[in-house]
Amino acid sequence: MNPTGQQLIIILLIVLLLFGAKRLPDLAKSMGSSIKEFRSATKEAMADEDSDSPSESDQGH
Repeated sequence: MNPTGQQLIIILLIVLLLFGAKRLPDLAKSMGSSIKEFRSATKEAMADEDSDSPSESDQGH
């Protein structure tokens, strides 16, 4: 379900009313930092998982 342009405008107006215009930049910055941290943690977890799993040469194949 993809929101249409009109639905996005309504959502943005509701967010603006809830948080106010002064807090929106801080909120966006905080969300961006959270997404960046999540991606970093996901990459680290994937790298750890890859290094923990035995390779085919370690299994004697």
